[in-house]
Amino acid sequence: MDNPTPAGIRSALARIDPVFLDTPLRHSVSLDAALGATLILKDETANPIRSFKGRGTGNFVAGLVHDEQPAGLICGSAGNFGQGLAWAARRHGLALTVYAATNAVVAKVEAMRRLGAEVRLVGDDFDAAKDAARDSARHDGGRYVEDGAERWIAEGAGTLALELTQATAEFDAMIVPLGNGALAAGVGTWLKHAAPRTRMVAVAATGAPAMADAVLDRSGAARTGVDTIADGIAVRVPIPYAVTSVRSVVDDVLLVDDDAIRHAMALLDRHLGLTVEPAGAAGLAAVIADPARWRGQRIAVPLCGGNIDPA
Repeated sequence: MDNPTPAGIRSALARIDPVFLDTPLRHSVSLDAALGATLILKDETANPIRSFKGRGTGNFVAGLVHDEQPAGLICGSAGNFGQGLAWAARRHGLALTVYAATNAVVAKVEAMRRLGAEVRLVGDDFDAAKDAARDSARHDGGRYVEDGAERWIAEGAGTLALELTQATAEFDAMIVPLGNGALAAGVGTWLKHAAPRTRMVAVAATGAPAMADAVLDRSGAARTGVDTIADGIAVRVPIPYAVTSVRSVVDDVLLVDDDAIRHAMALLDRHLGLTVEPAGAAGLAAVIADPARWRGQRIAVPLCGGNIDPA
């Protein structure tokens, strides 16, 4: 499968439900002062499913319906991807079954069900749920959809970077969470095309470093699980297509621990009144973890999701 392309990202704008496009840019003078950098925050919580996933899933389902006309869809999801796919499936009249881990965020599970998805809770983590979804598609039929493994999903996610480069002056770096890789691949593809001097940085959780290790082509100790509050980027098994796509466009990959993520969530609440989930705050957490590295720079950070249990 080919890597994402700038032309594909432009084309995605016409396929994505407009409710997910043109999300606002947020700025806080007090937050800038606290961290010593100018932060351009792309608020992807400002849409009906409170995450950026509606972009990639909308682009994917629109293209799939045109090419394949599937009877139904099956996926594994920590929650936000499932919500995006449920929104798109409902829009196109498709049935969707989502497999999620038994410890999935309750608010995300309830949201997927409200959008019409059948949700089955299986396995101890996100990757185990994906395995169950894949087996179900193989034995029972249905089109299996894997976040990170489809070019159209990455190109849809890349539209948020297209909007950024059109809406604001040049920035020094963009820092995005690294989960299954669609966001980093799509955003990086657009930046290398439209803003080649901007550094593209991806951030994984210290407690879930498998994707970072794969992109950087470094071997790590065998891992049997993940240990992070950032469920949206808690990847245990990297997707080869995503690894290749991200590796071709990323300038650096960083790890952040849960303390930095919690700090980022607290700062976003304090300075902007925004509720951002752990994975969605990972980009800002990278600035908090090493402020000297970013001091004086203009940094773009997507706030990728805001679906979190109150606790």
